[in-house]
Amino acid sequence: MSDGANDCVEPRKVDINYETEEPVLYRVEAGAAWITMNRPAYHNAQNSQMTYALDAAFRRAVDDDAVKVILLAGAGKHFSAGHDIGTPGRDLHKRFERTHLLPDHVNKPGAELLYTREQEVYLGMCRRWRDVAKPTIALVQGACIAGGLMLAWVCDLIVATEDAFFQDPVLRMGIPGVEYFAHAFELPPRVAKEFLLLGERMSAQRAHGFGMVNRIVARDALEAEGRAMAANLAEKSRLGLWLTKQAVNHVEELRGKRTAMDAVFHMHHFAHAQSDLVRGNSLGGQDAKSMAEANRRQADKAS
Repeated sequence: MSDGANDCVEPRKVDINYETEEPVLYRVEAGAAWITMNRPAYHNAQNSQMTYALDAAFRRAVDDDAVKVILLAGAGKHFSAGHDIGTPGRDLHKRFERTHLLPDHVNKPGAELLYTREQEVYLGMCRRWRDVAKPTIALVQGACIAGGLMLAWVCDLIVATEDAFFQDPVLRMGIPGVEYFAHAFELPPRVAKEFLLLGERMSAQRAHGFGMVNRIVARDALEAEGRAMAANLAEKSRLGLWLTKQAVNHVEELRGKRTAMDAVFHMHHFAHAQSDLVRGNSLGGQDAKSMAEANRRQADKAS
């Protein structure tokens, strides 16, 4: 019988260089909370620093009775290039004050480290944000890739710019889509397969045709459109907004969204573990540079 002495490993020492101490900006304007991802130099790649700051911002907006609507935006050229897999601020092995009743991940061996962390910061937080008691609007410009999809998809409404595009290319890493697996609920099944298997960019216009995007506007009109939608919502009953949101979310649950997502989350981590075993790297030997280069080549071929 084990005494537990060998159950854990020492946390890895890592050199983290955050380019900002303010990865998320927050302001309240006319009954609307504006939450803005603020890592434009890295296209709003999501490290844990940003993810926990996002969670705190959503909490702040929920706790403020003066806030009726929440808007989620990204500073700079792109909404979000996804999870941070290669900036100096990548903080995979750093401890944070956790928001769920889950153990710390940094001292866990093997596949347990990623499985524990991603239950907390990806699947767990995205579900929290999807279920907040106030309507949410994502304002998407430029790239909305992989982990960026998760942030847009948890919102009730999505406004995209004419140049916005959506993409989940993680099959290149051997992974069947990002952790918050809403693909086959956001898109028809055969289109979801195309989206994942080919990993190509989907334009805002095509996404709008499938109902994944509510409205398309010029880039310089994005904030104004979000402001107008927020003003419309702010006039309505707080409880009525919450009940309406719950009603539609409940229909998604009856269709199996949560159980499907749970199943794919385990497939996702089986893929990570397989990559570790055969490649010595949970991302299938890929990093931010190789993924970006492959994405550029694919985009050049398509143009």
